[in-house]
Amino acid sequence: MKLLGFLLFITNFGIIFSQGGHFWHITDLHWDPDYKITENPNTVCPSSSKPVPNPGKWGSYLCDSNWDLINLTLYTMKALHPEPDFILWTGDDTPHIADEKLGEDAVLQIIRKLTKLIQVVFPGTKVYSAMGNHDFHPKSQFPGNYHKIYNRTAELWAPWMDHQSISIFNQGAFYTERLLGRNDQRIIVLNTNLYYRSNKLNVETKDPAGQFQWLEEVLSNAIIEKEKVYIIGHVPPGFFEKKRWTSWFLEHFNSRYVEIIQKYHSVIAGQFFGHHHTDSFRMFYNQSGSPIGVMFVTPGITPWKTTLPGVENGANNPAIRVFEYNTNTLEVQDQVTYFFNLSYANTIAPLWQLEYRLTEAFKVPDGTFKSMQTVLDKLYHENYYLQKYYKLNSVNYDLAECDMNCRIDQVCAIKEVDFAKYEDCVKRESSCSAVTAQVPVISFLLLSNVLLQF
Repeated sequence: MKLLGFLLFITNFGIIFSQGGHFWHITDLHWDPDYKITENPNTVCPSSSKPVPNPGKWGSYLCDSNWDLINLTLYTMKALHPEPDFILWTGDDTPHIADEKLGEDAVLQIIRKLTKLIQVVFPGTKVYSAMGNHDFHPKSQFPGNYHKIYNRTAELWAPWMDHQSISIFNQGAFYTERLLGRNDQRIIVLNTNLYYRSNKLNVETKDPAGQFQWLEEVLSNAIIEKEKVYIIGHVPPGFFEKKRWTSWFLEHFNSRYVEIIQKYHSVIAGQFFGHHHTDSFRMFYNQSGSPIGVMFVTPGITPWKTTLPGVENGANNPAIRVFEYNTNTLEVQDQVTYFFNLSYANTIAPLWQLEYRLTEAFKVPDGTFKSMQTVLDKLYHENYYLQKYYKLNSVNYDLAECDMNCRIDQVCAIKEVDFAKYEDCVKRESSCSAVTAQVPVISFLLLSNVLLQF
């Protein structure tokens, strides 16, 4: 406890919360129950496909989270901010291992253990939970109808849900409730795993589980009732910023989601997703190109290095995030991200520390979509902010410079969630980069020609 007390002194120094509300957002815990410290690098963790040298007490960048890391994380959250208004938990609880090494019972046991931990650490706190693509067996194969895993998960989360939510959840793993019981505020928990490119069950389906129609009905009613809405889910629409052309939704699902956000943006105060393990955001625009919304992609707790082909330095340091918000309008006033330097923890001491505060790091007044557009503009025009953002993107793991290609990948992924517009952005920015790269060469040739004349 002395260590934790020292840890909290360091992390809380200089941190003053606003007078509004606060909530935690955690995502992608990916607990690997079989992680162990051993001299055999091939048996450290089943979540790694490679030998793991020098495994530490708090984990490895090649593995998913061990229990020590997850347990410390939750108790650190409790010490940092013990009474949040609520907690958002956006899924992916099981490790990155083959389906044949899991099974329905194993998946549910992991969800049960993590649910119990959150309930013990935050008794009485409302938690809004979304399932991740790894929270099913076989992974990602979410059906658009009743399933035992939906039912058993709803039973585990029943203390956090009302009876109507449980009934809806059983049919498709999505639901909506009034936010903290307020008549003018609502939260929508989506199952976007239904739209995931890896889900083979819904490829030919226009609206699996009728979730899109249900979502439109909920948002339409929110307009009538003058409600403000938060939307949460696991798999986000758009493209992965660390690998060009990598999308998660099938295209027809992606288009439908974007259309719904455009249609009902006036009541949507925020969108909160995970899945990437990285720290980023996505902008939404109306047909004339004006910003109308923002989606925050919160970094994960697992440090696991992705095996996605073509991604370099694909690990991250564990992270947790507090959102500060206006309790009347639901507008995001700020976000505060804490991180756990895994290398430091394993060699010196476990230390959760402040990584950054949004408004201070990017010199914006708040976290509304207008301010996040300003952040994007700074990334586009000012290399200082681009490099700062890029380090934060991996939670200070990848400290390399973000070059021209990196800039294109990051900026276009943030700006264009729509497939066609993303393609246009990549082509346009690539052409501009090519012209920019040619300028020094042309200048050199002209200078050489002048020198030769002498």
